Amino acid sequence: MDTVLDRVNKPEDLKKLSIKEKKQLAEDIRNMLLQVVSKNGGHLSSNLGVVELTVALHSVFSTPKDKIVWDVGHQSYVHKILTGRKKEMESLRKFGGIAGFPKVNESEYDCFNTGHSSTSISVAMGMARARDLLNEDYRVVAVIGDGSLTGGMALEALNDVGASNTNVTIILNDNEMSISKNVGGIPLLLSKVRTRKGYTKTNKKIKDFTTKIPLIGKPIVKLVQKIKRGIKQLFIQNMYFEDIGFTYLGPVDGHNIEDLESILKRSIEIDGPVLIHAITKKGKGYKYAEENPDKFHGASSFNIETGKSIKKKSKDYSKVFGDKLVEIAEKNKKVIAITAAMKDGTGLTEFAEKFPDRFFDVGIAEQHAVGLIGGMARAGLKPVFAVYSSFLQRSYDQMIHDIAIQKLPVVICLDRAGIVGNDGETHQGIFDISFLSGIPNLTILAPKDFKEFEKMLEYAVEFDGPIIIRYPRGGQGKVIYQSSENIEFSKGEILRKGKDLTIVSIGKMVNKAMEIADTLEKTHNISSEVINARFAKPLDEELILKSIKENKKAITIEDGILKGGLGDEVIKLCNKNNLNVKVQTFGYDDCFIEHGSVEELENKYISNEMIIGKILREF
Repeated sequence: MDTVLDRVNKPEDLKKLSIKEKKQLAEDIRNMLLQVVSKNGGHLSSNLGVVELTVALHSVFSTPKDKIVWDVGHQSYVHKILTGRKKEMESLRKFGGIAGFPKVNESEYDCFNTGHSSTSISVAMGMARARDLLNEDYRVVAVIGDGSLTGGMALEALNDVGASNTNVTIILNDNEMSISKNVGGIPLLLSKVRTRKGYTKTNKKIKDFTTKIPLIGKPIVKLVQKIKRGIKQLFIQNMYFEDIGFTYLGPVDGHNIEDLESILKRSIEIDGPVLIHAITKKGKGYKYAEENPDKFHGASSFNIETGKSIKKKSKDYSKVFGDKLVEIAEKNKKVIAITAAMKDGTGLTEFAEKFPDRFFDVGIAEQHAVGLIGGMARAGLKPVFAVYSSFLQRSYDQMIHDIAIQKLPVVICLDRAGIVGNDGETHQGIFDISFLSGIPNLTILAPKDFKEFEKMLEYAVEFDGPIIIRYPRGGQGKVIYQSSENIEFSKGEILRKGKDLTIVSIGKMVNKAMEIADTLEKTHNISSEVINARFAKPLDEELILKSIKENKKAITIEDGILKGGLGDEVIKLCNKNNLNVKVQTFGYDDCFIEHGSVEELENKYISNEMIIGKILREF
């Protein structure tokens, strides 16, 4: 039996549908989302929450001429379905398939690549200003969640847009969630606005009334505007958006297509910046996602009937981190945990329950988080900030200015370092060693397995200076190690003795190094010495130099970008000591890594076979 969705291949097809048909279309889309995400994994809750909003946007605006910028972009699945990619949805987030975020090289309807939060308003304003300077004619819309408003970049952009008198529309998708439940003052402000729904009706009545008044001069117009603003203040005590220059429309039910289309059409008639406040429910239409929106924010494959994950969850680095930090905090009362809207994702749920007074979720505000831990450390606490590697990129200035210059004793635990997988370029944690190692006073470690990670955490909370531990998504490797030596500053360890080749590796890649050494020994009679660097900064120079001097040949393996990484440091070390040896470096070479499973991507860029083949060719 044909569905309404079968008749919709491009946004123009929406304009032929009745409201009743669009409501059925919304159900068809939700069914497709459930089918796709339950198999492929992905961002379910956020997409279920914007179905009607996306249908209304594409019904009213004329894309791709009009531009829609999706903040973060994880909620763009519905947009993709409506813009000619519904047949490709089966390949969503798969290696070689369509991405889980907007990609300009994927469709003309994706006007800007996104992946991190709080960027859309700035981008939309840039497009609107370009449009005006080039004398072009189209609408620009930014869709941003209330959680993203806690990001400083969004507030900076709101300030600029509000003062500009530029025609740009901001859709505030207010679902009271980012990933974890929203925290802070901005959500409180929005909650006040939500309770004043009578404001919109009154606002419309006054508008209808004022339009009937004959044109009798500017004084009367100004008077009407003052009256109108005064009535607004009766309903909303803090008209934040109006105060900074926006025309505020809403709140509107984000699941009522008719009301959404009406308010979107009204926004087109208004000169200057407009903010439309839409109230939505994350996970709308799927019981399990409505009840646990954070669980289904970034879900792995699951059973639709039960909502339970198909993959059996095994012990991973995030869990090891959370458990160990609880153990440490029970002994050390100065240990404080900080997250940026990622309590569950970083393994801090149990810590938050056991030590509520020592746990702080700052929302999507990584820059603030780094400044915050700087202040905590200066005042005598031992802050531990758990953050995804790709999200710490947003705090580069704070790392230099607020932490490193003062040598403050903070601990930053970088989850999702290296290849993350299906979320693609914006989420791969391959840059942290490169961009952090150039900052003076920082110490950077990476564990080869869970036990070493626990020892590094113990070491880090006692360390007098800024220290970073980077670790991958998921579990440890297949190689079983003997119990690790205790952590000593700038000291690596030799895991396997060898006389033909030195292999220097770090973190997750130590497992790969051991596998390669084993294959070289068994298949090619090459004896490899495997060094676990442990410290990406500072390197154990004495240990590495001694091994390379003896073996005359060396390779490095790392799960990061090569420029400025471990390999570069080993080459510099050899040059500094006038060692005339060849060092081959293996990692990610000046590229952004697309989406796909971790295994598929590592096999493409740094498989064991590729490394062994190059060793045999070059050496």
